[in-house]
Amino acid sequence: MYNYNLNHLEQLESEAIYVLRETAAQFEKPALLFSGGKDSIIMAYLAYKAFAPAKIPFPFVHVDTGHNFPETIEFRDKFVEKYGVNLVIGLVQDSIDRGTATEECGQNASRNSLQSVTLLETIDRERFDACLGGGRRDEEKARAKERFFSHRDAFGQWDPKNQRPELWNLFNGGRGQGENFRVFPLSNWTEMDIWQYAKLENIELPSLYFAHKREVIDRNGSILAVTDFVTPSENEAIRQETVRFRTIGDATCTGAVVSNAKDLDDVIGEVSASRMTERGARADDKRSEAAMEDRKKQGYF
Repeated sequence: MYNYNLNHLEQLESEAIYVLRETAAQFEKPALLFSGGKDSIIMAYLAYKAFAPAKIPFPFVHVDTGHNFPETIEFRDKFVEKYGVNLVIGLVQDSIDRGTATEECGQNASRNSLQSVTLLETIDRERFDACLGGGRRDEEKARAKERFFSHRDAFGQWDPKNQRPELWNLFNGGRGQGENFRVFPLSNWTEMDIWQYAKLENIELPSLYFAHKREVIDRNGSILAVTDFVTPSENEAIRQETVRFRTIGDATCTGAVVSNAKDLDDVIGEVSASRMTERGARADDKRSEAAMEDRKKQGYF
């Protein structure tokens, strides 16, 4: 006999696949935002399952700051080749060269916030009417306000008071000229769900998520990896540390955590006992109490 009782991961998978299929049905030219981080990897894998044996029916979009970890770019290219999807890359450097984005100066300069400009330019150039993102409500309080279908106005801005009701999981993708949507299939997932699902489905993840030795510095309460884009000052001592990353983004603002977790079992055990939030080490979220919400109102993911 068939067993129709689903565990919580199967329920989340089913919900996400439903949202992905609704996106393909309601929009003319959707795209999937793919950074090479764990959330976008899980979302892309679910898109593969949602439409198999056909190909994933939308391109992947990566907004490239130029300040990425090399491991992320290497994994991105390998993943895209494996699943045979088209990759559209929006370069923040191009936005800077055009004068539509202004690079920050100073020790704490980051290109992370400039991604909004490049994303909106990429959406306009490619005529995307919806962009699938890996945002989850448990990540941050601004994320917690999101609907599955998040409406953005003609300027790409997010207004939390101008979102559509989603009673009974009925989604309204109606939009005016120039408007678009961000769609978040993983809205109800938690960080723990992501790790457990990756283990259940044996999904490969970038090596940055597991413990490795790296030169780091302490800056503004975050442990930052020493890279070509993070230069220590005279007062910052470089040290070797065994670390991993819970989130992966721009190298200038992605903080590491001291860890000995070398596989998914270790990571799951570590996360279950952690007292720090997933984005607690992100330097970009520490700029202000409402840093994420401000970025989202400017067109951020």
